[in-house]
Amino acid sequence: MAKGEDTAKLNEVFGAKVAGITEFRGETTLHVALADLHSVLGKCRDDLGYELVLDISSIDHFGDDPRFEVVYELATLDDARHLRVKAKVSEDEEVPSAVDIWAGADWHEREVWDMMGIRFSGHPNMKRILMWEGYPFFPLRKDFPLAGRPTDMPDVAFTGVAPLEGGPFVTSAGAADVIRREPRARVID
Repeated sequence: MAKGEDTAKLNEVFGAKVAGITEFRGETTLHVALADLHSVLGKCRDDLGYELVLDISSIDHFGDDPRFEVVYELATLDDARHLRVKAKVSEDEEVPSAVDIWAGADWHEREVWDMMGIRFSGHPNMKRILMWEGYPFFPLRKDFPLAGRPTDMPDVAFTGVAPLEGGPFVTSAGAADVIRREPRARVID
């Protein structure tokens, strides 16, 4: 089934639920309402053969209402077909989790929560994946200051010499040949 057939079938099945279809540079994007997102994603997997969710990301349209947009990148196992599905989300809404459709959606949804603050209802483990639990901010939002925000977290970085520098398991990038660059070729006195 070709991409055009996929979008035509989705448009036929969901009718007015499809807010729009965009074709740009050979890529197809399906725009749907948040209330219809889960059923459209399920249809993409079950009837159209999109077995993989490659990525779930989000966009911050700061100043617009709804503010956010979630983006699902779908593909077939043979990588012959790709489809992008987008849905707009306001700050007080939750997105239905797609973990029951694709188990691989788990970490992607956690990352969107952690970085943008968009919650996924029905997610089995909705906790931060990159920032520590209790961190009160969402670093990828457009209103997050570029210099960061003050925190009570101790500064764990250091600027001194790395403890393994020159050690037996560190390569020597400036060595004369490949053999001398290898860590096992060097003997430490």
